[in-house]
Amino acid sequence: MKVWPGIHHKGLFSPPSKLSPPKPRLGLQGRLFLLQVGVGLLLVSLLALLQVHQLLTDTVHQYGERALTLSRAVAALPQVVAELKRPQPRSQDINPMVEGLRERTGADFIVVADAKGIRLSHPRSELIGKSLLTEDNQEARDETPKVLLGQEVVSVSQGHLGRSVRGKVPVLDEQGQVIGLVSSGYLLPRVETVALQVSRDSLPWFGLALLLALLSSMLISRHIKREILGLEPEEIAALMLQHQAVLETMHEGVLVIGGDNRLQSANPRAYELLSWNEVSPISLADLWPELANSGFLSGGSAVRNASLSSGGKPLLVDVFQATDGRRVVIFRDREEITRLAEELTQTRQYAELLRAQTHEFMNRLHTIGGLIQLGQPQEALHLIQREHRQNAALQNLIADIGVPKVAALVIGKSARASELGITFGLEPGSSLSSRWAGLAEEVLVVTLGNLLENAFEAVAQAKPKSVSLMMGEDPEGLQLEVSDSGPGVVPALSERIFEAGVSSRGARRGLGLSLVRERVGAVGGTLTHFRRDGRTVFQVSLPLEAIQPEAGG
Repeated sequence: MKVWPGIHHKGLFSPPSKLSPPKPRLGLQGRLFLLQVGVGLLLVSLLALLQVHQLLTDTVHQYGERALTLSRAVAALPQVVAELKRPQPRSQDINPMVEGLRERTGADFIVVADAKGIRLSHPRSELIGKSLLTEDNQEARDETPKVLLGQEVVSVSQGHLGRSVRGKVPVLDEQGQVIGLVSSGYLLPRVETVALQVSRDSLPWFGLALLLALLSSMLISRHIKREILGLEPEEIAALMLQHQAVLETMHEGVLVIGGDNRLQSANPRAYELLSWNEVSPISLADLWPELANSGFLSGGSAVRNASLSSGGKPLLVDVFQATDGRRVVIFRDREEITRLAEELTQTRQYAELLRAQTHEFMNRLHTIGGLIQLGQPQEALHLIQREHRQNAALQNLIADIGVPKVAALVIGKSARASELGITFGLEPGSSLSSRWAGLAEEVLVVTLGNLLENAFEAVAQAKPKSVSLMMGEDPEGLQLEVSDSGPGVVPALSERIFEAGVSSRGARRGLGLSLVRERVGAVGGTLTHFRRDGRTVFQVSLPLEAIQPEAGG
């Protein structure tokens, strides 16, 4: 089907075996819930990892700032400055004081070194007197010269006590000369312990967030389930495929028109009837201006069997209003319907003729047979002679009808009228020359067959039951009249009696007179009805121009 976003595309028809896929064990609501649970767990886990990482980073930074502040405080102590100014600083004077300060501040180490990098204090006494420049860790060896050049350093590096965050500052004398350094630090296990403890304290909040996410996912999945009418995705897909298969195989054109009068959907037959090949959004005024200007889409009620055209092609249109404001337009080729109606009319006429003749013939045979069995052959002979005279009268009746198909129709309708108890006959002087034979199948048989059948139905409850047919030619053309003793056309339908679908005999009727008017109008003729002398008359006038092509050939 030729469509755009939101409309099925031509060629997507799937085999019937794919229209009903097996239903999965887990429904849509369960799958949505599990999906959202998985997404929630993933997001909460990622947020927790990011939180822990950020917390570790912030904790390391804070402990680094604390170590740097502690180192600055120690480097500013008069006792430390005085001792480092001595030519030979003594560790026994600095180490006890610094260790006491370390214990009070909670630092893992405070190291004081002279201008040569020789330690004067350390938590491990065996390292006192050894140079910082000879440490195994390259990072520590690189930091010491920077500090001795007057820079402050905060770093995370490996030391004798383990990996730690440390802050190193130079010790300056009154002239601003570097006379030593102070390095304070905190071991990373302690820092990480603090960060993880804070993270553990946050776990209940992460759990609460996950619980809320699960509850919301349950509510959302239930809401979605209600919105799609409790169907599973596979069931929706099957329905869409079935819907598409139906539309693609329909012999009628189908259009779905939105509230803005733009085409939303169409099946292949619609594009074929409208001779349109574009596959893009389009307004109804561009696609089918006759429908857009007809007013059929503006009313709130449905429109049925309305006559319309598209590019000169006659169509029959039905318009239905959807609850969401959209309109569904179903249309058919009127010429095709006309051909089908003609075939149906002729088939029904032939069937009625055969049935009537069979019925009458069987009645006569049974009567003749009964008379012979009763020993009254003379009565049987009289009956045969009377039937012969009636047949001769019928032959005389149609003697002036020079078109065999019309004559056959009159014979059949006469037998049908006799079966129904209706008085039927040709008006005196009726005639039809053979020059009208070219219109017999297309116009005359369809016209007379429908008008006579309507007349028979009209007199079904009338008394007397009388139908007459008049055929006559004049300089202007051919005149046909079918009159009946019925009650006539209902006044409310008098003006619309020739429209398709309009009938006083119930639903699914009202095509016969519409078909007659169309066929008569196609050759330039007219169809009218009126009352005359208490009888209903349907009059058909066919101009001579209707047969000139045949005459000229």
